[in-house]
Amino acid sequence: IPQFEDVKFEAASLLSELYCQENSVDTAKPLLRKAIQISQQTPYWHCRLLFQLAQLHTLEKDLVSACDLLGVGAEYARVVGSEYTRALFLLSKGMLLLMERKLQEVHPLLTLCGQIVENWQGNPIQKESLRVFFLVLQVTHYLDAGQVKSVKPCLKQLQQCIQTISTLHDDEILPSNPADLFHWLPKEHMCVLVYLVTVMHSMQAGYLEKAQKYTDKALMQLEKLKMLDCSPILSSFQVILLEHIIMCRLVTGHKATALQEISQVCQLCQQSPRLFSNHAAQLHTLLGLYCISVNCMDNAEAQFTTALRLTTHQELWAFIVTNLASVYIREGNRHQELYSLLERINPDHNFPVSSHCLRAAAFYIRGLFSFFQGRYNEAKRFLRETLKMSNAEDLNRLTACSLVLLGHIFYVLGNHRESNNMVVPAMQLASKIPDMSVQLWSSALLRGKLGKACGNAMDAHEAAQMHQNFSQQLLQDHIEACSLPEHNLITWTDGPPPVQFQAQNGPTTSLASLL
Repeated sequence: IPQFEDVKFEAASLLSELYCQENSVDTAKPLLRKAIQISQQTPYWHCRLLFQLAQLHTLEKDLVSACDLLGVGAEYARVVGSEYTRALFLLSKGMLLLMERKLQEVHPLLTLCGQIVENWQGNPIQKESLRVFFLVLQVTHYLDAGQVKSVKPCLKQLQQCIQTISTLHDDEILPSNPADLFHWLPKEHMCVLVYLVTVMHSMQAGYLEKAQKYTDKALMQLEKLKMLDCSPILSSFQVILLEHIIMCRLVTGHKATALQEISQVCQLCQQSPRLFSNHAAQLHTLLGLYCISVNCMDNAEAQFTTALRLTTHQELWAFIVTNLASVYIREGNRHQELYSLLERINPDHNFPVSSHCLRAAAFYIRGLFSFFQGRYNEAKRFLRETLKMSNAEDLNRLTACSLVLLGHIFYVLGNHRESNNMVVPAMQLASKIPDMSVQLWSSALLRGKLGKACGNAMDAHEAAQMHQNFSQQLLQDHIEACSLPEHNLITWTDGPPPVQFQAQNGPTTSLASLL
């Protein structure tokens, strides 16, 4: 039937979706390829089918094929005079190149995208949504590299952009070029995404109250959206938000809440096998961090080892290895394993990832190990490197940890004045974050000889009072967390997340070493 092209291509698109739902991806691919081949005279369907096949390859983790298809789409859109859809193809390709860590190719591509977006004159909402896509890629690229300070101008632009979008009205005027009939994300989804990258930034920079504020806003918005919309991307947003806020809770000394939120992530992952396969390593990493906070070191080791087995992501791998090294340092009798781990994250030589933040953390871990071995001068060298790097990019938590450890070293060496100069700013920064364990550590130093040697009895008395308060809060929280039925999650290291939890009979770990 002539003039029936649209129906034919829509049938091909729906049929291949159906095949994918039945896990017959290999039947869907040739069908889409055939439809792409014969749809060149129908710009809308040709572009849509290219996006669909690229999405299929992406889900199968074949990013090279997906990038090739997006490149073909970008060139086709240019030929049919749709700069808007060309930008969508190129930005999607940029996103996959970032996932593949092909940074040499990403930079020229993003520069080109920036020019296309700025020069395009069309529907204001479409233009702003392209800018949001472009800026989200830039911001996540900076955050992946651990550059918390350098990212600020981009992040500010992104936040202004989303405010502009929320004031614009959706015009129902359809574009004259059929190839322009696409949009990246609905306005409401973009809002949640901007909240999400803001949370990522606040958590990395150590503004934990701000992270909390934006997480609450985003989760409220998600709850509303999920009532009307079952799009799987919303569950992904929710899991990533929870992953970040869980880390914040562990720092601020709210372990029981963190544990309940870990359990919430488990429930979300139970509803979607794909979500679980994408987030299993992160889930075990979070459980490992929780285990450290309640002093269950054997379980922490098991969780991190499981996470290492499940991840292929370089930055996550380096993050897990750094934390596992801290477990071995605390256990004090795992030198062989520790040396081999430290060799793999040597910040002075062939560091495996380009992340500024992780490299600074690797220096800190070396400093911590040297401190425990009594090699104080070496420890000072490593910690000064951490301080230099963390100051350069406003990594507040690493700054606070390094200052208090340096203060402790000077204290052990009997240099009380220098120690005080480190511990007091550490305390101030830790209370701004707020980082409960650094506050506990600082106040422990200040309440003793250090406070008396450098200040007056009044300061030492105040520090002792603070130390008492922090200890009480941490103790309460520790008992509450270990008494929750979800505490049993720390023993799960295999397969999908468990559904039921048995109630606990109270904490089974020693509290003494926490304080």
